[in-house]
Amino acid sequence: MGLLITISTILLMIAFVLGLIIVLSIYGRLWVEAYSCGAEVSMRELISMSLRGVNPRTIVTAKIMGKQSGIEIDQASGMSNARLEAHALAGGDVINVVLATIAAKYAQLPLGFDRAMSIDLAGRDLVDSVRTTVSPKVIHCPDVADLGQASISGVSKDGIELFVRAWVTVRTNLDQLIGGATEKTIIARVGQGIISAIGSTESFKLVLETPSIISKKVLDRGLDANTSFAIVSIDIVNVSVGTNIGASLMIAQAEADMKTATAEAESRLAMAMAYEQEMTARITERRAELILAEALVPSALAVAYAQGNFHFSSPSPSQDNFPHICDGTSIGA
Repeated sequence: MGLLITISTILLMIAFVLGLIIVLSIYGRLWVEAYSCGAEVSMRELISMSLRGVNPRTIVTAKIMGKQSGIEIDQASGMSNARLEAHALAGGDVINVVLATIAAKYAQLPLGFDRAMSIDLAGRDLVDSVRTTVSPKVIHCPDVADLGQASISGVSKDGIELFVRAWVTVRTNLDQLIGGATEKTIIARVGQGIISAIGSTESFKLVLETPSIISKKVLDRGLDANTSFAIVSIDIVNVSVGTNIGASLMIAQAEADMKTATAEAESRLAMAMAYEQEMTARITERRAELILAEALVPSALAVAYAQGNFHFSSPSPSQDNFPHICDGTSIGA
């Protein structure tokens, strides 16, 4: 019985030693790295991270980076292990958050660790955003790859079409990075502003002489409101003359007016021809009535003669010698 107890004890000790060796082989180097750099990550926390599905190497690397750069990493209020684990479990990129926090610290930008985690979870490229805040980037307007067109078309008041390409220099606005509009909104707004600025110009020659008038009008509109960027400058890089849209519209309007006038003339001609046919029909009708009335005259004369109401009177000295019908008083007698 004592022998069995001794064997079981030995087996337990062997298992313990093997487990200890495995743990040390997996987590020993990480713990040594963390301890040597003052990252405050214990062996128990490393094992717990693995059990919770978090990569311990990522957490240790983030803690070491924060410690070496002077970021607060204490467990109470700083970049604690629990907060890093929570961010990793939420699908965030822990390394990007730490890199962005370090870059913001050196650039003296108001970006705390909590805010950096929020921006990262919102799906924004945090490192690129901080880099763009420090060093503004240039956006091409229009975006050929997205819109499929190389320039923006606008028409001045004198009817001349102009093709314009612009470079928009923007800086990331960290205050609007969560919920703010993206680059596509900036491109669309600047494009609309350029079209409006060209349309308000009296002559295309003014744009060719001073392209900066377009930039000034567009900048005065405050197109970066509620976006993730602040517009630094708008530079017109190319202006080319297109077709005379005003003349084309006038020609098209003249052709349309001519067609309308032709249609109205044809309508009036058709009405006149119809009216002429109507008058011709009325003349024919009146002639028929006249012929009918003339046909009734002989029978009326015959009836009047038979009734004794019709006779010839002798001519008076003052009358001519031709017989004629007497007046109504003679016939009535």
